[in-house]
Amino acid sequence: MPTPSPTQLWIAGARPRTLPAAVAPVLAGTGAAAFADAFVWWKALLALGVSLALQIGVNYANDYSDGIKGTDDDRVGPLRLVGSGLVPARSVKLAALTFFAIGAALGLILAATSSWWLLLIGAAAIGAAWTYTGGPSPYGYRALGEVSVFVFFGLVAVLGTAYVQVQEITAPAVAASIGVGALACAILVANNLRDIPTDSVTGKKTLAVVLGDARTRRFFTLLVVVAVGALVWASVFTPWALLGLAMAPFAVRARQTVASGARGMDLIPVLKNIGLAELVYAAGLALGLAIGG
Repeated sequence: MPTPSPTQLWIAGARPRTLPAAVAPVLAGTGAAAFADAFVWWKALLALGVSLALQIGVNYANDYSDGIKGTDDDRVGPLRLVGSGLVPARSVKLAALTFFAIGAALGLILAATSSWWLLLIGAAAIGAAWTYTGGPSPYGYRALGEVSVFVFFGLVAVLGTAYVQVQEITAPAVAASIGVGALACAILVANNLRDIPTDSVTGKKTLAVVLGDARTRRFFTLLVVVAVGALVWASVFTPWALLGLAMAPFAVRARQTVASGARGMDLIPVLKNIGLAELVYAAGLALGLAIGG
């Protein structure tokens, strides 16, 4: 195959298929703000900028850390910049730090116009992003990746987006954060399910490695069920929240592929489908909350 151009390499390293996990929590949080009649468009855009910058930053950081550790030397799945040897590790590290800095700058504006204690949350998010696979004791290698994703790309991202607009935590926002967090976790679970063979060899102890193939597949299904349960809770506040069920076709396709026993490259479509499921889920929920409010 021809060598990708520099632009293609950097786009691939940003891992576009993971970006719905950055957009979805902002949509859901903004929907919760609209339900409370407190939508502030420019704060929602700033929150989106923070979320996208951190997602891209963590993707580059993982590429760098896994690459220098040799975890990606025999990888099944999308191209990695450092592991493939096509981009110097130092350049990828700089890209990660640049996006973290962009996220921090946008977050500083949000904190200055909302609450300064949000800076502590932002610092924790950046620290979690770097130490997922970086540092001397990465928690992503100790089966804690899903916990971090649920907390930061579910609870923190959704509740934070809603809070900077509403200035309080509301029950619809909590319901939305649980559902979005569960689907964000499902993306990581599908990714780690695919990588069980190589991660086991390199010593990367993800939750999928700990649970094993069969239980990881059941856990994926459980996360989808949790997301649906969160929608049911949100429908207590307005039945329009059930518009989030528009994600069903994507979620069903993803779940069927996982349940079929697909392995390796055959699991790649799951990442696309569950990512789209999260995005449609959040958009439908946000629209429903806005209408219901």
